[in-house]
This record gives sequence, structure tokens and C-alpha cells, in this order.
Amino acid sequence: MIKKLKVLLNLDIKTIGLLIEAYLYLGWARFQLLYRPFSKMAPSLGVYMKETEVENTESQRRNLKYIRHSIQIMSKYTFWESKCLVRAIAALKMLERRNIDSTLYLGTGKDENGKMIAHAWLRSGSMYVTGYEEMHRFTVTGKFAKMTNLVGGK
Repeated sequence: MIKKLKVLLNLDIKTIGLLIEAYLYLGWARFQLLYRPFSKMAPSLGVYMKETEVENTESQRRNLKYIRHSIQIMSKYTFWESKCLVRAIAALKMLERRNIDSTLYLGTGKDENGKMIAHAWLRSGSMYVTGYEEMHRFTVTGKFAKMTNLVGGK
């Protein structure tokens, strides 16, 4: 624990801020999923069954890498479950704050025992931000395009 705290204190203030932001958005997303029906939350995720463009600027790609890394790190240290949908929503909100478009995908598949399972992942431009490790195992059943350049983010 002390070793991890020393590592954290040696990071620059921008990185610490990004990690704190990721932690807070992970908590916010988990809270939303626990206490709000998904149908009420879905409109804030973007335009249903649409996708965003597949291009990013160099500056956006750099931000995407930082956000992807901060979500990966902080999801391991939450005292609540931060599974794929929580991570995808948290990253979507972090990108939205930076006016970067993204698409959240929902998919279903079967596990090794033939049981139905679900997965969520987030893409921005050509880069997958969360959930990319397992997305190939799932068939897309829904998607939400978060286009920040439009009025109201829809």
C-alpha cells in the first residue's frame, strides 16, 4: 500500500488529476447503473443505433490513450465492481468532457458453457478505448453514438 502511494505521489499533477477523474466517473457510472433503469440512462449515451466517424486528430489520439490507461488502472482499485459497461460509460463521459466523439457498443455472445453473456466496449475514431480485449467474441446488439459537436450531444 505504501509502495503504491509513493508511486502515485511521484506522478505529475495532470496524471493524478486524470486518475482521480477516472475514479469519480467509474463511481458515477456504477451508481447510475445500480439506481436508474437503463431505459432512463440510455438517451444520455448518445444516438441509438448510430456510429461516429473513424478518424481522430493527433491530439485526440493522445487524449484517448491517456483516458484508456487511466480507466484501466483505476477500475482495478474501485471498491465496487467496475466491469465493462461501467468502464465504457465512464470513458464516454471523460471523452464527452473533452468534446471527443465516441460510440458505445453493446453485444451478446455465449460463454464456454453455452450460457448467454453480454459485453460493452467503447470506440472513438479508429481507437478502442475500453472492452477491446474481448469484443471479437460478441455480436453487436446495440450502439450509441455520442457526437459532442451537435447541440445537446445527440
